[in-house]
Amino acid sequence: MTADNPVENLKALIRCPSVTPAEGGALGVLEAMLKPQGFTVTRMTATAEGTPDIENLYARLGTDGPHLMFAGHTDVVPVGAEGDWTHPPFAAEIVDGKLYGRGAVDMKGGIACFVAALSRVVQQKGPLPGSVSLVITGDEEGPGINGTIKLLEWAAANGERWDGALVGEPTNPDALGDMIKIGRRGSLSGTLTVLGVQGHAAYPHLADNPVRAIISLAAALMDPPFDAGTETFQPSNLEVTSIDVGNGATNVIPAKASARFNIRFNDTWSVETLKREIEARLAKAAETSPLRIGRDPVRYDLAWTDRPSHVFLTRNDQLTGSLVDAIEAVTGKRPTLSTTGGTSDARFIKDYCPVVEFGLVGQTMHMVDEHVDVADLETLTRIYQSFIERWFFHANT
Repeated sequence: MTADNPVENLKALIRCPSVTPAEGGALGVLEAMLKPQGFTVTRMTATAEGTPDIENLYARLGTDGPHLMFAGHTDVVPVGAEGDWTHPPFAAEIVDGKLYGRGAVDMKGGIACFVAALSRVVQQKGPLPGSVSLVITGDEEGPGINGTIKLLEWAAANGERWDGALVGEPTNPDALGDMIKIGRRGSLSGTLTVLGVQGHAAYPHLADNPVRAIISLAAALMDPPFDAGTETFQPSNLEVTSIDVGNGATNVIPAKASARFNIRFNDTWSVETLKREIEARLAKAAETSPLRIGRDPVRYDLAWTDRPSHVFLTRNDQLTGSLVDAIEAVTGKRPTLSTTGGTSDARFIKDYCPVVEFGLVGQTMHMVDEHVDVADLETLTRIYQSFIERWFFHANT
């Protein structure tokens, strides 16, 4: 089994219903592709109290030399109402040049193409002058607790070291070659709770309505802007994502009101400096809010969520240059180097080695009838093949 056909690779992976946290047979299929090529494969299950156990896969080809990591995930999001799908979500049907199925784009397609590309390189050039490892999790679409972060910790504890990493997430907005992700904004979330005094709506002088004050405090979180952006990052942006009082009665002033918020921030900030800025804004608003009752400061609590994501930017000419040149050689265009979008498992990998992201066109990910153009699978395989060759046979000579 050479596994050099990305379409057949992807069809086999899609037919595994690996909806987070279920392994669904996908890691077994991947292991069957890798072992005949000489990979040493380890299946590692990670656990944590209050979260589902997650099975992950670590595979390595080679024992020395420069070490390239490919990272991805075989877990997929739920299909929703299966009857809404034109083609069954786990049938991997090809119709009019498109391969349908959950995970086709996000991101079994990237895995299928990388495995095919590596197989072709070894067939054509022989053993690599170094090592390749696959870091594949089953928890990227889930809590992210028992997945890549623990797999990397386990591998590093067993002596693994990497010189560069490629994450195969879908990064292209419209066509292959549009965009490489060379960094990601950070993400920080919190819950603001304003404390009031419950009472009858007809007797407001006997109560303290927290809804009044939370409006002012929420506004202070969003304005003024945190920054104007940088050369490589968008402006930091905070969104209040919910305001709740849990009140089912129209004639009762609630005792408290809560607002949840999330900020995506650039390298102007760190998690620590951003927390201090937000805390200062809230303190000032609590003292000066025109919607508070009386002259006393607004009473509030602020709780930060655990495990914020830190901003990062990859500056590694060998890694980025090899990928840019490979994309241009295959597609004829130079990709945009971007830091847009949400977080990915690259936020964990950047603590171990330089990391970039490049994969399929993401227009149908997480959607009903998720699909990929069959032609794009071959193109991405050729890009990955060129990248592997350049990283190993050119950049390291």
